[in-house]
Amino acid sequence: MEQNLYQLSAHTIRALSMDAVQKANSGHPGMPMGMADVATILWSKFLRHNPDNPNWFDRDRFILSAGHGSMLLYSLLHLSGYDVSMEDLKSFRQMGSKTPGHPEFGMTPGVEMTTGPLGQGFATGVGMAMAERFLGAKFNDEAHTLVDHYTYAIVSDGDLMEGVSHEAASLAGHLKLGKLIYLYDANSISIEGDTDLAFTENVVERFLAYGWQVMEIDGHNHGEIAGAIISAQKNTNKPSLIVCRTKIGFGSPNKEGKESSHGSPLGEDEIRLTKEVYGFDPNRSFEVDPGVYELFALRAKDGAIAQLDWQSKIDSLKNSDPEKYQAIYSWIKKDYIRDLDSYLPHFEADNKGMATRASSGKVINAIKDALPNLIGGSADLGPSTKTDIEGDGSFTVKNPTGRTIHFGVREFGMAAAVNGMMLHGGVHAFGATFFVFTDYLRPALRLAALMKLPSIFVMTHDSIGLGEDGPTHQPIEHLASLRAMPNVLVIRPADANEVSQAWKTALEHTTGPSVLVLTRQNVPTYSRTETNPASLLSKGAYILSASPTSKVDGVVMATGSEVQLAMQAQADLAEKGVGVQVVSMPSWELFELQPEEYKQQVLPADITKRVSIEAGSTFGWQKYLGLQGKAIGVDSFGESAPFEELYEHFNITKEAIIDYFS
Repeated sequence: MEQNLYQLSAHTIRALSMDAVQKANSGHPGMPMGMADVATILWSKFLRHNPDNPNWFDRDRFILSAGHGSMLLYSLLHLSGYDVSMEDLKSFRQMGSKTPGHPEFGMTPGVEMTTGPLGQGFATGVGMAMAERFLGAKFNDEAHTLVDHYTYAIVSDGDLMEGVSHEAASLAGHLKLGKLIYLYDANSISIEGDTDLAFTENVVERFLAYGWQVMEIDGHNHGEIAGAIISAQKNTNKPSLIVCRTKIGFGSPNKEGKESSHGSPLGEDEIRLTKEVYGFDPNRSFEVDPGVYELFALRAKDGAIAQLDWQSKIDSLKNSDPEKYQAIYSWIKKDYIRDLDSYLPHFEADNKGMATRASSGKVINAIKDALPNLIGGSADLGPSTKTDIEGDGSFTVKNPTGRTIHFGVREFGMAAAVNGMMLHGGVHAFGATFFVFTDYLRPALRLAALMKLPSIFVMTHDSIGLGEDGPTHQPIEHLASLRAMPNVLVIRPADANEVSQAWKTALEHTTGPSVLVLTRQNVPTYSRTETNPASLLSKGAYILSASPTSKVDGVVMATGSEVQLAMQAQADLAEKGVGVQVVSMPSWELFELQPEEYKQQVLPADITKRVSIEAGSTFGWQKYLGLQGKAIGVDSFGESAPFEELYEHFNITKEAIIDYFS
């Protein structure tokens, strides 16, 4: 009887998926039909979760990396008792529904992350497992086990083909993330047909080489599925890949095992035939036997009990260890960012100054004690990006409380893992690399923006100022391209004190990722008064230096390392009787949030003589320059030479500013 109920549940998921895709006349029924057995066993026997509190901190995480099969997840959420109704299933892929075409974080309760771009769910789950390990090492002891859960994912052939899966799997194997369990839907079908067309590698040998535990099972045999998950849970020294041999479109008489079931509705006639195979009434749709609800409700009840037990452990800390209680409570509730101003370093005015990457390193290590859950690292560039957190060592198998992560040369995997850590919660994560390599991590940055996830990315070596490394390493179009991406906060600070405020702004930002764009070369540290405090960075643009003459003839706007050229030009123009005010403009996005009155104060409408200077693409500056303004920048690729020569070669000079006003 029990076995029949599990089979009935799997068939119910298949039928719901077929019906919803058919009603929408759009979607992917084949994958949910193929993985329904695996999902049923995982969700009804093993997944520790509480539908009444989808954000319970010590829940297991489940990612549907194969996000095109979203009806599988929506069916599971509905059957388990999440706030996903039958009407929501009937509204699949419709405007404003809780059941969009691919799972969207923040839209549907129980959805742990936005998936769809293949490979990213796989890689992001690695970050979740990293956060679980770090927090468990921080808070678990013999008396209390406060962080102890698994990260599961269903991954597809397409996920494993994407390059980011290689980066992430390699990192997970290196870190021996034993609580990471992936169920691979090995159905051997892609959109174009059999995967043999393009994908013939030995997946088992590949993951064994990465250091994973690998098991191969019949993905329709419930006993084998359960046994493999138990074996995976017991292996605490290796992540696990369970290769589930499945049939896409399972049960469909004419489309099982064929690409025709992958990305299109089966059709009314085929659905009727398939339901007959399942023993269902072919004339009825969106039906669930009460016993199926009861099966999933039992697991939900277990999850609710587990949460109560966990909460009692947390509450017991109030008296036994109030310091630990306050720490874990604030980390979970995300109210740990307090009193940053008292920790932020202040840098004295200095014409020689320092590179903003160097001042960023000083800021990180000044605030590390205020934010003991700040964790991050670089893609093998720590000495260059200056992002190592001193004192706690590296995050390794032997030192799971280390706060400096060595991501290796895996920019995309790094960014996805940072997103995973932020989605997991309890930590504040960052990743770092050279600015030009945003090209390698852009998909994860975009996904963070889509999820409005406050990941932090530190991007150094930000311009032709990189010098001799040449055009392959000199970012030109990157500022413009990131400014074009919604929900991304781009900050290019001009000096050390702006860097200090940039970190504060990024840490307090909650509606999307922040990108700190930093120099390789030294820049001056500017004098500060009540009229030009570096805290004005939070407004995106401000008057760094007012006109030294009695009138304002024009405005010079600049960011980052080019602010010094604006300051030099201002002084030379003043000697000629021309008065300009210098506007440091580290963040367009923050400036756009300011009231019109403030914008007019910084960029008065009646001052039409305007020039911008930035060692990158001029694209977008006309918005602030107007028809009469001039943008000084680099609209070609760079060259290999000492950076001083490059600035002259591309006419990124104070003379270019002066010529405009002459």
